[in-house]
Amino acid sequence: MAAHFDRRLRKAAVTTTVAAVVVAALSASQAPDVTADAHGRQTTADKVPTPGASSEESATGNSPYYTDLPPLNSPSPAPTIGTPASRGPAEAGIPATVLDAYRKAESELRRATPGCNLPWQLLAAIGKVESGQARGGKVDAQGNTLGRIIGPQLDGNGFALIKDTDNGVYDGNSRYDNAVGPMQFIPSTWAWAGRDGNADGKDDPNNIYDAALSAGHYLCRNGWDLSVQADLNRAILSYNNSQDYLHTVLSWLEHYRKGTHEIPDGTGTLPVGRSDDPGTGPSAGGSGATTGPKAPGAPAPGSTEPNTPAAPGTGSPSPKPPTQPKPPTQPKPTPPPPTTETPTDTVHHLENAGTTGLTAIAGDTFAQKISARAETEAGQSVGKVRIRFTVLGDTDATFTGGEKVAAVTTNASGVAVAPALVAGEKTGAFTVRATVIGRTVAGLDYRATVTERVADALARTGDTALTCTPGGEFGDQVEVKATHKGAAADKVAVTATLIKSVLDPTESDQGPYFKDADGKTVRTLTGLKTDAKGLLKLPKLYADDTTGTFLLRLTTAGGATLNVQLKVAEAAPEPSPDPSTEAPETSPTPSTEPSTAPEA
Repeated sequence: MAAHFDRRLRKAAVTTTVAAVVVAALSASQAPDVTADAHGRQTTADKVPTPGASSEESATGNSPYYTDLPPLNSPSPAPTIGTPASRGPAEAGIPATVLDAYRKAESELRRATPGCNLPWQLLAAIGKVESGQARGGKVDAQGNTLGRIIGPQLDGNGFALIKDTDNGVYDGNSRYDNAVGPMQFIPSTWAWAGRDGNADGKDDPNNIYDAALSAGHYLCRNGWDLSVQADLNRAILSYNNSQDYLHTVLSWLEHYRKGTHEIPDGTGTLPVGRSDDPGTGPSAGGSGATTGPKAPGAPAPGSTEPNTPAAPGTGSPSPKPPTQPKPPTQPKPTPPPPTTETPTDTVHHLENAGTTGLTAIAGDTFAQKISARAETEAGQSVGKVRIRFTVLGDTDATFTGGEKVAAVTTNASGVAVAPALVAGEKTGAFTVRATVIGRTVAGLDYRATVTERVADALARTGDTALTCTPGGEFGDQVEVKATHKGAAADKVAVTATLIKSVLDPTESDQGPYFKDADGKTVRTLTGLKTDAKGLLKLPKLYADDTTGTFLLRLTTAGGATLNVQLKVAEAAPEPSPDPSTEAPETSPTPSTEPSTAPEA
């Protein structure tokens, strides 16, 4: 049988004096910008739940959570033996496998969504209030919980009303949904937010690695930067739309940021306060007992008889006549919760709300957003219905934020508009499917197409003449720049072909050529792409023994064309010396000095 949260958890006995001390210390020990009001409730400026938000808008369906706050003294970082005396029973470290899952999720999100700035301590804070760190770290070496962690059924009886969306696959309940796993996802949210965090080929909400990574992706959606307080608040409130939940998570976040330590799996302690316990925090399903003066005639605790006022002038009540014992009464059966029809129950089909022409260039954002309208059988629009948009097919296109699934609630006109689609680098067609969350009706498919990146102009970056002698190689490599509407066109595919002539663009069979990796002659190159600045430098060109003037033609998607002239000619012979400019040969100049004969 699925393991449910124990509703009989002990509630800590807190005296008025201790409560006053806690209230006084909250502002100094809890999260930034958190203070306590006169009743001990934490208050934070500009941190309010979304008014009227549906429970299906949250990761947990606004399910109950643990309300214990961290101890007032921050833990010492990484103690090795024992537990410091300053650490209270509400916090005794984080189980090893659970802590590893949080840290690995942070590392993956830093790589996949660096602008989110997700700290692992936020996952630890949420894991603490959702499941007490997987019930004190009761997980195996692969991160699977030892028994499923399942919250109360969301049947509208003290909780939100969310009818079954997974046929009981995750929560074992085919009538209503329950939050499941150590991070307490409702099945309808897990259907699009679930991730495989331990690389075992499946995403399982009852695996702490999968659940932690999924929670990280969930918190990082919508382009939120969690280093910004306002975005951090929005992300936490989207997990559970409650002011007290926000305060509790922020308190644990700050606590873990100041330091914590690793403990063996299964040795953690469970919190004792729950938001659905009577008299604990914002009641999700119960109410607290009331103490104080009792009005005359009010029943005494545990009694069905009213109190009788004392007779005038006496200090004791008037005697009551004996009463006959009443026959035992049979307890009345508890009626089943009423089955209230939700807007989702009335949806008969989905209609395209005007989306046409879904085409974008690789790397660009689609100009039009996908929109679907939920309608009854009579064609009336249905608001407040959750629509899931899923990117299908072999494509790297995603919605804004990098997700391939988005859930959107229909507005008063019954229309849900998906986030903007962003084209990837893979070209071709793919499908986006819209479905109704929580109801089985035919999906609505939208066809989208990603086309190649384009350039409308190509130009050489230099103007040096490109010449070569027969059998030699050209000294300069051809470099060009591609632009589109005057801006550099990056990652544009370029084809280079040595053609016969302007009038005959077929590949030439003589003259200049390129070499492939094996050194063989090729006269057409494909798969070339411009860099981030729109530049492309072609490989070296070589010449055979044919002389003459040749053409290299470059083309791109989008119609840009450039012809580059290449010239192969014999080297000019060195000029013969001009005889008229040569100096005449001269005979030796006779000596003018008198010769002297030797004396006889």
